Amino acid sequence: MNWSPKILIVDDDRDIVRLLTHTLESAGYSGLSTTSDPREVPRRHEEFRPDLLLIDMMMPYLNGMALLEIIQRGTPGDDYVPVLVITGDSDPETRNLALSHGAKDFIRKPIDRREVVLRVENLLDMRFRHLQFENQAQALKARFRQCSADLGLAEVTCLQGLARAAEYRDDATGHHIQRVGRLAGLLGIEMGLPEDRVGLLHDAATLHDIGKIGIPDSILLKPGKLTNEEFEQMKAHTRIGAEILAGSHFPVLAMAEKIALYHHERWDGYGYGQLAGKAIPIEARIVCLADTFDVLTHDRPYRAAWSVSDALAEIRRQKERQFDPRIVDTFCAALWLHELENVSLDSMLSLPTGAGAGPS
Repeated sequence: MNWSPKILIVDDDRDIVRLLTHTLESAGYSGLSTTSDPREVPRRHEEFRPDLLLIDMMMPYLNGMALLEIIQRGTPGDDYVPVLVITGDSDPETRNLALSHGAKDFIRKPIDRREVVLRVENLLDMRFRHLQFENQAQALKARFRQCSADLGLAEVTCLQGLARAAEYRDDATGHHIQRVGRLAGLLGIEMGLPEDRVGLLHDAATLHDIGKIGIPDSILLKPGKLTNEEFEQMKAHTRIGAEILAGSHFPVLAMAEKIALYHHERWDGYGYGQLAGKAIPIEARIVCLADTFDVLTHDRPYRAAWSVSDALAEIRRQKERQFDPRIVDTFCAALWLHELENVSLDSMLSLPTGAGAGPS
């Protein structure tokens, strides 16, 4: 660790300042800043960010105690910046008071130059050890974050595999979850969501139907209309999905849990759980539309695919019923959406991130 310590010297006696400066420069310290006006210390401390301060106790305008309080307030609680007090006062009460205000050591006047160097060396050694510890702590935190990210990626990848296994049962290509994730991400961009949130939405949306793994084939693949009892069983896939995803501290899975649970809620309140309007998380509202559009435009066991135009007409018809009206308007106005009229719908998997008209 290459380190050139910075030292701030504060004393209203200019002769003392010159003596300390010469002493420390002779000892090899070059990062020095000095002032004889204690009123400059708050600004100097903020701009110079010293590793050590030498402060006289008896000064006009601001005495040493007042400066110690100011410095303590301006130093983060987890930082350690030692203060060496210069004093001609031998009263133990003054020393104790200075220690209680953050002073770490003392030099008594008249000043002994050798003593100054030794005390400065000791305090800077403590400061250096503190910085080393902080660097090591930051490195460990970064390593922990990377390990957590790797674990999170592994967990998401595993769950996406489970979601694909569920999806292959009623989607021959298994691309439905990918298309919904891509479409939700693009729609998130159009809605003006922050970039990091769009990334989470893209990944989380792919897990929206993971709960279908718990639905029997006799219901999931039934070509005709479900009975009321079968429909109640089908509705359980939202709860099952949320339970599979619950309890993770990774943001993408926390978002995926909300999407899995709420993506069949309706704007008008007549969805699975009967949440309504903005009480439904916006990510679930976005996935609700993306999922519906993709289901409508692809073959399912119970009906043939609709055209893009017919699907858009149905989405407009369900504005303020099934769907958030702002999301419908944003979706229907997206420039990239109309490219899907004349190309394969699977092409949305290769649309550039950021395609479209920009945030609405």
